[in-house]
Amino acid sequence: MNQPPTEGAQAVAEDVVQLIMNDHREFERLFAELKSSPERRAGLVPVLTTLLAAHSRAEEAEVYPVAATEGGNPDDVAHSQEEHIAADQLLARLAETDPDDAAFEEVLDELVEAITHHLEEEESTVLPHMRQSLSEQRLMELGQAFLSSRKEHLGDQPEDITKAELLQQASNAEITVSRGASKAQVATKLRREAEKAMEEEGE
Repeated sequence: MNQPPTEGAQAVAEDVVQLIMNDHREFERLFAELKSSPERRAGLVPVLTTLLAAHSRAEEAEVYPVAATEGGNPDDVAHSQEEHIAADQLLARLAETDPDDAAFEEVLDELVEAITHHLEEEESTVLPHMRQSLSEQRLMELGQAFLSSRKEHLGDQPEDITKAELLQQASNAEITVSRGASKAQVATKLRREAEKAMEEEGE
């Protein structure tokens, strides 16, 4: 006989680490569907891009600053943020590529490889560190903040990012930008720094 959900089960459902991992599994499901069902790509790409954008903005605003300070894990957070910046560029490329174009498969493969790598790293560094360092109550609070932020961004695409959100990315990644820099200048600086970091990692 099935038992009713306990308070503990509800707590797990709202735990920020579990919520993030649930999103990760959904991304993997969408990747598999995009690869196996070419006829559905035109409809699936906007779903993927908006879910990834909403997830990333929520992590950057609510989770990464806490993971870096209260979790005491700034280096791994900075690296994860750099991977988000690189992923935003790949998402934009995918959205701009005709699903029937031969280049689509190449861009999709590059995106899937980059994001899969990011998910694996985040689940082996940032998330376990948060689980160890933060109380259950704090993880629950972050879960609610993450859900609220993600909801606000559902429907956004990567190009909808604001200057304030770009500056949050810079802070998370420990990248210094000029105070008077324009949104375009901040975006360019972040892109270049992220690309440089990714190249160094690949060496």
